[in-house]
Amino acid sequence: MPGLVSLPTPPQTPSLPVFIPARNGHSSANKTPSPSNSRTRPGKKTPEKVPTTDSSLDNPDLGPFMLKLARDAMASGENPNKALEYALRASNSFENCSDPGPGIELVMSLHVVASIYCTLGRYEEAIPVLERSVEVTDHENGSDLALARFAGYMQLGDTYSMVGRVDKTISCYESGLKIQIEALGESDPRVAETCRYLAEAHVQAMQFDEAENFCKKTLEIHREHNAPASLEEAADRRLMALIYEAKGDYESALEHLVLASMSMIANGQDNEVAAIDVSIGDVYLSLCRFDEAIFSYQKALTVFKSTRGDNHPSVASVFIRLADLYYKSGKLRESKSYCENGLRIYAKPVPAATSEEIARGLTEISAIYEAINEPEEALKLLEKALMLLEDTPGQRSKIAGIEAQMGVMFYMTGMYGKARNSFESAIAKLRSNGEKKSVFFGIVLNQLGLACVQLYKIDEAARLFEEAREILEQECGSFHLDTVGVYSNLAATYDALGRVEDAIEILEYILKLREERLGTANPDADDEKKRLVELLKEARRSRSRKGKKSLENLLDSNPNKMERTKRWSGFSFKN
Repeated sequence: MPGLVSLPTPPQTPSLPVFIPARNGHSSANKTPSPSNSRTRPGKKTPEKVPTTDSSLDNPDLGPFMLKLARDAMASGENPNKALEYALRASNSFENCSDPGPGIELVMSLHVVASIYCTLGRYEEAIPVLERSVEVTDHENGSDLALARFAGYMQLGDTYSMVGRVDKTISCYESGLKIQIEALGESDPRVAETCRYLAEAHVQAMQFDEAENFCKKTLEIHREHNAPASLEEAADRRLMALIYEAKGDYESALEHLVLASMSMIANGQDNEVAAIDVSIGDVYLSLCRFDEAIFSYQKALTVFKSTRGDNHPSVASVFIRLADLYYKSGKLRESKSYCENGLRIYAKPVPAATSEEIARGLTEISAIYEAINEPEEALKLLEKALMLLEDTPGQRSKIAGIEAQMGVMFYMTGMYGKARNSFESAIAKLRSNGEKKSVFFGIVLNQLGLACVQLYKIDEAARLFEEAREILEQECGSFHLDTVGVYSNLAATYDALGRVEDAIEILEYILKLREERLGTANPDADDEKKRLVELLKEARRSRSRKGKKSLENLLDSNPNKMERTKRWSGFSFKN
């Protein structure tokens, strides 16, 4: 009988952390878009009286005056709402007085308005303002307007990133890169920075081939313009290592990390060397080279404790990695001990620790407790992590990841109604963030379908499995295990709905995929063969196999084969 297959739900959202030093210009993590390149000197000034009549907007002197007040108010940091009022009036005045057409002043004022909106956390309102700033420079010429349009695209990409719209971020960065290359050429160091933003955005979107291409371009330009073993080259190599690690090319990742570490040592960056040691330990752990991983982690731990203190989140992050290592090497007592060490730090964090850091750490520890079969404790940690994050556009992907993991915990403990609610909440957040075509979204849809099956909502489960199948086929391909797992779930659901012919068709397709890749007698195909035989008997059909033994003969040829135990194998159901 067809059984349901649960896909592994990642403990966090697909957005991957990029541990790199901060750079000038745009930042890839928690960045607040900035206005155009012009800057004001900080200092507090007494605001001058502002004209309030609409007719004053036609005064050509009003726009520059209001823009100056807006910048002064921003520099003082005392009243961002007043700064927003000034900036809006400035942009309205420039719009009214833009004869024969919009100029650089209007674009600059729009950038300032958008920047203030972002400072206030009103990202959705900043987006149309930035789109307008790009629109007014669309058909204009001149280096100033080209630079302003580039700045508009980059700021718009940053803002989309803050609301989790990585696809839009990539599109904006690509438009900005095209303008920049036309103005500066392909080898300018500023082009390298834009390529880097694109590489990081593709990493967040889990598009690693594209990320690798942009990162290689960045590395080539920096090596051309900088001395050997520069800090820029080291940062590029760390990003390249992250990409290779995500692609499973651990040896290449290790090579780039070692070179980056040598560059940081040459530049006296001890804390950065320790951070790279952590990454090296991660790669060794992936290669099951546990002793070398422990050595790398302990080196980093010593530096972090001496430079940042025993209760710093960076120390806790190393404890979590050691806990994961000892779990994977079968030493559960040591693993749990390191988890408890990390939890003690998160219980009394240093003032510099952010709620995002603590929430991420609690989520990682919960994954270890889940692995050692303590789902109740894992669930408590996830609930604590969820309370630390605010439901803002920039946090929704992270919250969705935690809610999806909570759904898995509820499912494992038999609380299917709560599991369904958690998965539905996660899916709603992912849809609102424009992530409805990601692999992670497809996996969460599959998990929600499983919860619906347990609640006897079979029609709803079928719709969810169908949507998940479409997404995973597009993103992973037909042969991927996640895609095949959803196919199997869909076959079981069709069978429960009485759609036996559709179930048979899917199982025949799954079996064909497995046999093409793995051979006709591979153990991975046994389950599907047995399910298909049962359905064929029920439908009084036989499977036609030209030039091959019958399915029954293939099964009879190995009658003593032990049935493989599968996770979630208890989810088979009948009409």
